[in-house]
Amino acid sequence: MNVKQRRVNEISSLFILTAGVLWGIISLFVRHLQETGLTSMQIVSVRVLLAAVIMVLYLVLRDRQALRIKLKDLPLFFGTGVCSIVFFNFCYFKTIELTGGAAVPALLLYTSPVFVMILSMILFDEQITLRKFISLIITLAGLVLVTGVFSGNESVSLKVIFTGLGSGFGYALYSIFGKYLLPKYKPVTITAYTFIVAALFSVPFSGLMKSITMLITVKTLVSGTALAAVCTVLPFLLYTKGLEKTDAGKASVLATAEPFVAAITGAVFFHEEFTPLKMAGMILIFAAIIILNTGSNEKIY
Repeated sequence: MNVKQRRVNEISSLFILTAGVLWGIISLFVRHLQETGLTSMQIVSVRVLLAAVIMVLYLVLRDRQALRIKLKDLPLFFGTGVCSIVFFNFCYFKTIELTGGAAVPALLLYTSPVFVMILSMILFDEQITLRKFISLIITLAGLVLVTGVFSGNESVSLKVIFTGLGSGFGYALYSIFGKYLLPKYKPVTITAYTFIVAALFSVPFSGLMKSITMLITVKTLVSGTALAAVCTVLPFLLYTKGLEKTDAGKASVLATAEPFVAAITGAVFFHEEFTPLKMAGMILIFAAIIILNTGSNEKIY
């Protein structure tokens, strides 16, 4: 690998890591929206609806050509928008509802790298290298510590496992469908139509229009716009752009910077417990990222 190619790969990895950081601060805005009385699915609808509006306005002003897609590719956008974004959010919030907490849902959501690596091996013939395998195991171990699954008294039912793994599977599907779309469209086009399709599907089923009075307050508009712009549009653009030069399995592991940032956000802004186990978990996650970007490419499958 030459210097130029290595530099491109480093920038792509940085894009994906930055996306993880921005996703990690989502609780700052979600908490505000929850305080207005919106349900979890209504918040999801606010997120994708405002994100769609921001993306369309941006492209109308800057790059109208990017709004052109082929009708035959709509099933792929249905994949990124509904099968991934709507489905994983629904499963994730449902898991939070069932457990009454965030530890188990977060851990199960981040089983997504497992699904990505398996699906990428089947669909894209991507290699599972020794580096990927080791970094994946270390990442999962770090996530267990960060989320504090074994430090509490959680009781995990089959329904929780089903919805939690569903969130991980749905999260993984964005990388998979995105890989099919990237050769055909710009990242901005993929991101825009992902949220357009997600909004068209989720808004009618969320009951959002029945809560219209909650949406027109300053607090809701500011928090909703920030949620859409800072924690949705920007990170998805960065993630999709990074995916151009990064295989899906590596990208999914790099994005696990999100729970690290989420833990810090919780400790600083919401006075959540910041235990030595969480610190150890964060160190493991960073170790996994370092291993993923250095060392041997020895293929194990």
